[in-house]
Amino acid sequence: MSLPRKLLLEKLRRFLEEDIGQGDLTTASTIPSGTRAKARIALKEPGIIAGVEEVKILLEDMGLHVKPLAEDGSQLKAGDAILEISGDARTILMTERTAINILSRMSGIATETNRLIEKIKSAGYVVKVASTRKTAPGLLYFDKKAVMLGGGDTHRLHLDDLILIKDNHLKIAGDIVKAVRQAKQAVSFTKKIEVEVTSIEDAVKAAEAGVDIIMLDNMKPARIKATIQELQRRKLRDKVLIELSGGITEGNILQYVATKPDIISLGAITESPRTLDMSLEIVEVNP
Repeated sequence: MSLPRKLLLEKLRRFLEEDIGQGDLTTASTIPSGTRAKARIALKEPGIIAGVEEVKILLEDMGLHVKPLAEDGSQLKAGDAILEISGDARTILMTERTAINILSRMSGIATETNRLIEKIKSAGYVVKVASTRKTAPGLLYFDKKAVMLGGGDTHRLHLDDLILIKDNHLKIAGDIVKAVRQAKQAVSFTKKIEVEVTSIEDAVKAAEAGVDIIMLDNMKPARIKATIQELQRRKLRDKVLIELSGGITEGNILQYVATKPDIISLGAITESPRTLDMSLEIVEVNP
């Protein structure tokens, strides 16, 4: 994922404007104008780093010199430095929190995604780990990029990426077969069609209707296994991708993976991420 610098900068500037308000009162009243400094942002715990590109763009736009000491997607240990920043001391302090907020949230998401992937690999399974659209407003690009840097799948980025027929669509449209037929008639051949189901019967209907992906929503592992076995019995399993979603956590994910789906999607990755602990420290001052 990569936006043109100008478009990305517009998003980043809004973050900074929101935090600064009418100016950093503390910094303006305690730091003499013209003071220059050097600072480093370093980790306090191990994890996968994400957000280096975004923070570099933002801080450079503010007239600071930024030297990345780690690449996005790299695994670092506690104490490792991520960025070195030099320039106007007031500007460094004024932008500190916004920079760390971006880095810590994106790195937390990347780290959690990677932890789930490694847990699945260690158990001997091959399943994609995907995020959902449960992101904070305004943060979709950053959250989804963090998932990608952690090794996960971004799933839909926007509503126009994929036809995803859910329970409320079916309540209005009438039934799965009708909804899938209407979708195929209405959209380009380039768009895949996915249907969310909660029963074995509906999974079979969706597969027979020619969907590309079936999402087994909020099903328990035993029910998922029975659904997949029924699709296999009817020689439909190889014609669709199976996605599992709902109620899946780091604690129970292997129970779901053991049913051998193709994709597992978790809203928790981006909905309530644990940020990665880091801090900025001034390491040099030039009055």
